[in-house]
Amino acid sequence: VQLQASGGGLVEPGGSLRLSCAASGFSVDSYDIAWVRQVSGLERDVVACISRRDGSTYYQNAVKDRFTVSRDNAKNTVYLQMNNLKPEDTAIYFCATDNIVRPRPCIAYAPVNWDYWGQGTLVTVSS
Repeated sequence: VQLQASGGGLVEPGGSLRLSCAASGFSVDSYDIAWVRQVSGLERDVVACISRRDGSTYYQNAVKDRFTVSRDNAKNTVYLQMNNLKPEDTAIYFCATDNIVRPRPCIAYAPVNWDYWGQGTLVTVSS
């Protein structure tokens, strides 16, 4: 199982970015996949995820209505569309996954519960 996150960069407040998480070794519609961010000096935090079961998506309150997670099964890639970015969204963004069948929505599971990680991509929101 391998994940490769990309798409980070510098963007002004109010701008948009789309992050990609390219998967190999498994199908993105067979595992829950989470987007996790780490603000400098703080712990990692799950901000969004997509469920293996039916593709349901879940979001942390801080990003709800601004971020959208989706997947393209043909490209075996999961995306995080980030709109109306704020300086507090500045962080390293990771995608994470594992093959555990979860009884609760994937957003309920802290980063420590995810086994496989991509390398992270830096998002900086600044004017």
